[in-house]
Amino acid sequence: MLRRRSTLASAAALTAASVYDNAKAAWEPTRPIQLIVGFAPGGGADLAARAIAEAALPFFPAPIVVINRPGAGGAIAAQNVAGLAPDGLNLLVGGGSESTSLPAFRDLPYDPKRSFRAIIRLTRQPLLIVAARSSRFRDLRAVVEAARQSPGTVSHASSGQGSIYHAVFVLLSQAAGIELLHVPYTGGGPSLQALLSNTVELAVLAPEEMAGLAESGDIRPLGVASAERLPGYAEVPTLRELGWNVEVENMKGLCAPAGLSDDAYSTLHDRFRQSMQTPVWRSFLERTGAMNGYLDGPGFQAATDGVIDALRAALGRT
Repeated sequence: MLRRRSTLASAAALTAASVYDNAKAAWEPTRPIQLIVGFAPGGGADLAARAIAEAALPFFPAPIVVINRPGAGGAIAAQNVAGLAPDGLNLLVGGGSESTSLPAFRDLPYDPKRSFRAIIRLTRQPLLIVAARSSRFRDLRAVVEAARQSPGTVSHASSGQGSIYHAVFVLLSQAAGIELLHVPYTGGGPSLQALLSNTVELAVLAPEEMAGLAESGDIRPLGVASAERLPGYAEVPTLRELGWNVEVENMKGLCAPAGLSDDAYSTLHDRFRQSMQTPVWRSFLERTGAMNGYLDGPGFQAATDGVIDALRAALGRT
């Protein structure tokens, strides 16, 4: 795998000069572009950032460097980028908790709707509500009925207060008119262990987190919080099909500080869009199970705003 990735990168480097010469624009980066990730190396945001940085090598005259600034569910990185000059050289890898759910739960030192100019959405990550093999629940309607009969007794894990995984249950609770018991953990791994040990009854997982467990029968997917059913889980209904108007996905994309010029936006969008057509990017999608989620800047901003607005309404913070 390492040799294959090295070969892809080398091939990209050999063609970099010719591709760049054919793609000159009014705005060009004069120094390395930093992709700032609000999470530790090895996570989904970090992997996407490193993959798009490698894929973009032929399309920019300057290097692209990934910088990790973990902490506070991505809010530290978002605050950092929001305060930088809008010169196109510092981009937030946003679209996740720092851009959608955290700002709905509490006030932050940046405004997710006004502090950034969205450039491009790279990936979308569907989220599924799941139960353990030994669960009393065979479907999501049974969960809702149990919660209506005994409010606050059906427990669910999350990867932390205000996380995107927590947001799925908040929106379901509001749409179905129920009260669930929230048990926050420090991340997705601990929340999954709590589910498997029957400490909690429900959790949210992404497809790549649950593939082996679903195949073995250790977990049972009950519903998907996307607009459509997933190819690998065609038998699992969407929450909308079940009667609850809930749609939320974990997204990853690139955002600049507010004030980015139109020329810089066009160059960055068009070249990262080209990068998403390369074998390097396609290999990343195949290797990780991430889904290609392309949207342009306005579309990406509208998608994140939609999640924020729905969550704030559910929490009574409009």
